[in-house]
Amino acid sequence: MSSRLRAFAAFWYDFIIGDDWVIAAGIVIALLGTYLLSHAGIAAWWLLPLLIAMLLPVSLWRATRGD
Repeated sequence: MSSRLRAFAAFWYDFIIGDDWVIAAGIVIALLGTYLLSHAGIAAWWLLPLLIAMLLPVSLWRATRGD
């Protein structure tokens, strides 16, 4: 049973985090910021698309740079 649980956790880690933990952390921060703003009564529909648009060039730069 523990090997199945470990495989299940490994799948979700790979699915969510993938190759770039920086982008995954940025998405979590964007979702948290959107939640906090909307919970405070501020229209926050614009925050998530804005932060994702800012993360896209970062992701492309990290993927294409020659290491």
